[in-house]
Amino acid sequence: MHSGGLELALVLLLAAVIAVPVFKRFGLGAVLGYLAAGVVLGPHVLGFVQDADRILNAAEVGVVMLLFLIGLELSPSRLMVMRRPVFGGGTVQVLITASVLGGLLLMYNFHWKSALIVGTALALSSTAVGLQLMSEHKALNSDYGRLGFAILLFQDLIAIPLLAAIPLLGGARNETLTWQDAAIAIGALALVIGLGRPVLRRLFGIVARTRMPEVFTATALLVVLGTAWLMQGAGLSPSLGAFLAGVLLADSEFRHEIESQIEPFKGLLLGLFFIAVGMGIDLDRVAAEPTLIATGVAVLLLVKFSILVIVGLAARLPLRSALMLGSLLWLGGEFAFVVFNEAQRVNLLGRINHDRLVAVVSLSMAITPVLVIALQRSLLLRKAQPTRPQHAPDEGLKNAGAQRPQVLIAGMGRFGQIVARLLTAQRIPFVALEADPDTVEDLRRFGNQLYYGDPTRPELLRSAGAEHIRVFVMTMDDPETNLRAVRLVRRMYPNAKVLARARNRQHAWKLMDMSAEPFREVFGSSLEASERVLTALGIPEEIARDHVQRFRAHDEQLLKAQHLVYDDEAAVMQTSRDARADLMDLFEADVGEGPDSAAGNRDPLKGADSGSAIRDS
Repeated sequence: MHSGGLELALVLLLAAVIAVPVFKRFGLGAVLGYLAAGVVLGPHVLGFVQDADRILNAAEVGVVMLLFLIGLELSPSRLMVMRRPVFGGGTVQVLITASVLGGLLLMYNFHWKSALIVGTALALSSTAVGLQLMSEHKALNSDYGRLGFAILLFQDLIAIPLLAAIPLLGGARNETLTWQDAAIAIGALALVIGLGRPVLRRLFGIVARTRMPEVFTATALLVVLGTAWLMQGAGLSPSLGAFLAGVLLADSEFRHEIESQIEPFKGLLLGLFFIAVGMGIDLDRVAAEPTLIATGVAVLLLVKFSILVIVGLAARLPLRSALMLGSLLWLGGEFAFVVFNEAQRVNLLGRINHDRLVAVVSLSMAITPVLVIALQRSLLLRKAQPTRPQHAPDEGLKNAGAQRPQVLIAGMGRFGQIVARLLTAQRIPFVALEADPDTVEDLRRFGNQLYYGDPTRPELLRSAGAEHIRVFVMTMDDPETNLRAVRLVRRMYPNAKVLARARNRQHAWKLMDMSAEPFREVFGSSLEASERVLTALGIPEEIARDHVQRFRAHDEQLLKAQHLVYDDEAAVMQTSRDARADLMDLFEADVGEGPDSAAGNRDPLKGADSGSAIRDS
């Protein structure tokens, strides 16, 4: 089909909108839905798209953004903690898998050079599919999810020397890696690691002060794509560059805002990537050699699965976790396509074997989502699940900051800072969001952990981990912003407790409509000042404190009563008049207890117009 860009975009979006909900409905996952849509739209079925490679090259941006977001979850300190599983588990998995698969290819009459390159390429797993499946099954923070990510990270690193070795093994010595190329690559890494953190934080700080969300989004995209482009130009993996940029921003105040801006683009482009992979499955080759292709897929999955399970058990994972690790990473990887193309270019791989290997890797990626679901539901997995952990997981895999914050403070002005200081004194972890970049910068200088962002945006709340929050403290100064944020939290997280700062009684009533507990911003300090006035007039401290406590209880009861009728001004005024009479009666019993106390008690309280309660701050 010959179609323009607009028609092609419509077809791809329509396919995603139809396929993904259908596959999710039957519990098959979004990845399989995208792959199926690609097969149907590709050149071997409906033929809407003939040049799948062009779409695949463009859609690899989705993988770049995925690695950037993963980097945002890893601070440099946590990445250092992970060095053991990255270089330990990753090295063991790649070396053993490449040796076994390379040996099998030698038995299949491959030359040793071709067997070495192809075996190593097949040892690599799909970062995009693996991480997407971990995300769908909520396994990214599990023991096997952390080890799986460490192995994938090492595979991204090993891909660089693998590409460099292909021209050398193919005899194209003029295309091999030179000392100059190595110096450029090392210099690019040093530039990103050394200057990236201060430069990026300064850049986002300047952009945030413009208060223009579209400019912030453009800046986030520029950083991701620009870092990937710089690494690619230096001969390194663009995904590695994006990952490093994410790590450098992981502990910055802009982390959650950047994540919320990038997430929609990542999801869309990653879906396009899976569609392009589906388009690349050569059904003609599969139909011509079904037994050979099926055997290749089975051997690839079984070899990688067995080795990954052994690696998981060696890392002291429970058997169930080791089985899940194997099922998530036993597939081939998208980087294998690049390796196969390069190997064919330097005559290390013939056309027929190239097509066979592409079909094997593509089918392994396509069937993995189904096999993961089947394995999870199997009796073997249920029986293998221990009643209690048999061994503690490797210390290098423990999540830095293991305790998830269960409190979110939205707004770090004077009100929110007091709440934050008290929680800090009690060593209670919390997440703080503030929309003013200057406030964020000032407070972070004093060691406060807070993040820049608008708490009225749902994607920012999700990025900040709001699904784990038990108590939301909404302390924004602007009442309308406060109400919007509370309304959003109530809609997204109806079971959470919401404590909200209220400007006045009218604001408090609106918050109470949404089942939020209001705290009038000057009510407590005004009562403290009132108690001080009474003691200054000679009333004993105990009596003054008792009067203030009784007044507070009376006013809170009045607030609740007026909430029931606050849209009726006449009813509110009548309630206020009745409350004033009740208040006078409340303290009438104290009159006559003594000449001093009578004079001290009655005059200050009777002189107060409780009817003004509907106008208080």
